Amino acid sequence: MKKLFLPILIAFVLPVGISCSALKGATVSEADAAAAIRQMLEVGVRQGVQGAFSKDAIMTTLFPESMRKTLNTLQQLGLLSELDRFTTTMGTAAEKTAERSVPVFVNTIQSMTIPDAIQIVKNGGTSATDYLRTHAGTQLRDAIKPVMKEALDEYKLTDQWNKIMKPAQDISGNRINLDLPGLMAGMVSLKMFEKIEEKEKDIRANQSARTTSLLKKVFSYNWQ
Repeated sequence: MKKLFLPILIAFVLPVGISCSALKGATVSEADAAAAIRQMLEVGVRQGVQGAFSKDAIMTTLFPESMRKTLNTLQQLGLLSELDRFTTTMGTAAEKTAERSVPVFVNTIQSMTIPDAIQIVKNGGTSATDYLRTHAGTQLRDAIKPVMKEALDEYKLTDQWNKIMKPAQDISGNRINLDLPGLMAGMVSLKMFEKIEEKEKDIRANQSARTTSLLKKVFSYNWQ
């Protein structure tokens, strides 16, 4: 087999040993297509997540419909101002977690096979994001959880959370069991997938979004 080196994926070099011939009648190779899909996904992962972790988004994550009674209890106890400060800091911790989680996503993206990438290019739509979500969603969330816990510890958010929730737990008979790192890891993963999907749609639909020669080459080509 002839050893090839796929193009630089943002800041990573991915050496792979493959047999790669140009697609019949095409000027775009299979290696180009595979590298472009990986690059597109990485651009989506790396693009800013500022504003993704708003107070409303965090409150919805921490207090879904099943937790509304608990939220009402906190309001009755006069703890909403503390909760408001908590969610502000939580937004910062979530953004930092997203930034630190980029390598986790990148490693998963780089493991994608060339046949998978070729099919994704041809399928269009949000097939790249769907592939990543299907093949790595659970693993990514599990991998992000310890990163989230580090951020929570850094900002002492677990202690704040326990302090806020203790009165509500006492009233409810200590039946409230919230896995704060798990909940927030799920939120970070969800928001990052949303960003990836948003970028994929943009790159596929708009030439101006194809900011590298590789993306322009692959996504301007007629694969039909």
